[in-house]
Amino acid sequence: MGAGATGSTTGKVSLLQGTLLGDLRRHAGDETLLAYVEANRAAQDWLIEKLRTVGVDVQQRHAVTYAVAEDGARRIDRESDAAAFAGLDATPTADPGLPFTVRSAIRLPGQAQIHAMQMLAALTADARRSGARVVEGVRVLGVDAASPCVVSTSRGDMRADRVILATGVPILDRGLFFAKVDALRSYAAAYELPSGARAPVGMFLSADEPRRSLRTVPGESGEILITGGGGHVTGRRADTRAEVDALDAWTIEHWPEARRIARWSAQDHRTHTRVPFAGVVPRSGGRVLAATGYNKWGMTNAVAAAMTLCGEINGDVPAWAETLAADRPGPTDAGETVGANADVAARLVAGWAELVVAPGLAADAPREGEGEVRRDGVRPVAVSTVDGVTCAVSAVCTHLGGVLGWNPAERSWDCPLHGSRFDPQGTVLEGPAVDDLAPRDATGSPPGLVGGAAAD
Repeated sequence: MGAGATGSTTGKVSLLQGTLLGDLRRHAGDETLLAYVEANRAAQDWLIEKLRTVGVDVQQRHAVTYAVAEDGARRIDRESDAAAFAGLDATPTADPGLPFTVRSAIRLPGQAQIHAMQMLAALTADARRSGARVVEGVRVLGVDAASPCVVSTSRGDMRADRVILATGVPILDRGLFFAKVDALRSYAAAYELPSGARAPVGMFLSADEPRRSLRTVPGESGEILITGGGGHVTGRRADTRAEVDALDAWTIEHWPEARRIARWSAQDHRTHTRVPFAGVVPRSGGRVLAATGYNKWGMTNAVAAAMTLCGEINGDVPAWAETLAADRPGPTDAGETVGANADVAARLVAGWAELVVAPGLAADAPREGEGEVRRDGVRPVAVSTVDGVTCAVSAVCTHLGGVLGWNPAERSWDCPLHGSRFDPQGTVLEGPAVDDLAPRDATGSPPGLVGGAAAD
């Protein structure tokens, strides 16, 4: 638990979500905007009340969206209009309390921040008290939507009347969810601020590019500053270390006394309509349900999805959920979906075409922390060296055959098509892929002589 997006979140439970409301209104219209805010408000109320009931600390903070450039200021104007239309009291503020000049900002009071791992522990304990079983270390490989459903796992089969896929992006290709969402990675870091340092009070998100997220949490010897940013589509940024370094440099520029104590990354998914999906998976007879597309705001959108799925099962779907489910892509969204999938197709072709100039397997092992796609004839091989061990695995994603790229910041193989990720040994880190990469031989030596990797 917590090994995925939830454990890596910054834990903001807010109805002001950067410039998302303005984007949503532009993509999906007024009615959908109102339903989205109502869903998030219901989820926020439920989560805060639940966490207080089970004894998890909920820290009240105001949320701020700010801009330092003209483009960002225009986005804030659009966000302010959308927030007002949706009944949120987001007001302009000339001084949001940041150590740099801000051109424009809006502030929404009465929001919250939480410790996500404490939340997971408390909710899991509560579920177990209610009779639920929580099993870790087991991978779901597939679901047959017969009656009853058959769930194939790495530990054998299970049967159930209904199955909910809460897997970031649904691992079943039925419904083509992978073609309707973008997988997004972003980075975060935590810094100790000495006593007396000017720490920002609130939860902040920039409207400018590159996006920057800020919040603080009390530490043992002062405030801990958490910054985030550097977002990009998974597998489509060659130098991910540059994103991490840029975030670090930006933080130190504005808080020179900050001392970094941790850094990490996370992956989330965004639908092309900007509306999260929660409901029945097509062609499943109503027996398989799924949720995805939280767009980095899972602290409220995931709870709203749970409310929706419970309503689907119990026959009591919230009215706002019905409105969100009825949303259909408009001309802007249809164009974006076509464009996104055309880009996927182009990257699939380009990945295989680049093998023509890729080095062969006889090249030296990559340097520490590096990975390269090489070729064995026409077969792409992913070769990396991590902690002194060189591993070679298939460089072809087990989902839909994309050629993987090396992510140097996280030392993983990432797919530029739909966001599947694998560790250097080829083990799946994130889906929609469910199968590991096959081991390969990196040099033509007898199998097993290169970092323990064997040819298949």
